[in-house]
Parts: sequence; C-alpha cells; structure tokens
Amino acid sequence: QVQLVESGGGLVQAGGSLRLSCAASGRTSSNWPMGWFRQAPGKEREFVAAITWSGGSTFYATSVKGRFTISIDNAKNTVYLQMNTLSLEDTAVYFCAGDPEGSYLRPGDWAFWGQGTQVTVSS
Repeated sequence: QVQLVESGGGLVQAGGSLRLSCAASGRTSSNWPMGWFRQAPGKEREFVAAITWSGGSTFYATSVKGRFTISIDNAKNTVYLQMNTLSLEDTAVYFCAGDPEGSYLRPGDWAFWGQGTQVTVSS
C-alpha cells in the first residue's frame, strides 16, 4: 500500500520561505513521477509542480515558476518543494501526489495522494 506523508507546512510572513517534504512508502518497483498540488478555500485543487523519478525533468505552474523548486531524493523516497518569495496568494493546503496516469495538470489523473499540509502566508 503506497503512502505519501507531507510535512513542513506552517505560518510564514509574505516574502518568506518554506520547504515542504513528502515521504513515499510502499512504492513498487515502478519509478513514477511525483508532484505537488494546492487547494485554497473555495477553490479547486490546482497543479503546482511535478518531477520525474530520475529528477531529470521538472514542470511548474506559471504562478510559481521562478519562486518554487521541486526536487527528489531517490534514496529517501522523498520529494521536496522549496517555496521562496511567498505571497498571500500561496496560502493553501498543499498535497503531494504520485503516479500520474494521464496529464500532470489534472488532479484526477494522479493515483496516490497525501493528506495535505497547510501553508499560511501572512502580511
């Protein structure tokens, strides 16, 4: 049974930084990509970033490109999201996802999900 467990969320002032972690357990031998989504109150879950298991390819939403960096540590089965220059609009619950079976952009195409971690950016 695959489990994804996020950590690292919290409260940060605008302009600050946070690093989220997502530890995967129970993986099969398949080296599927991993990603991050977020969901703000009253809004749909949206794609943030994704990375191939090798780490050779990364993908970002336009809204976070240049500020967020996704990375992966294969030895630890852990994916990270370094978030810099945070703004109020980044406030959301951030979810880790694994094994996209279609488009990286569509939440419904990802097979595995973590429970989410809250990120709150204050002014």
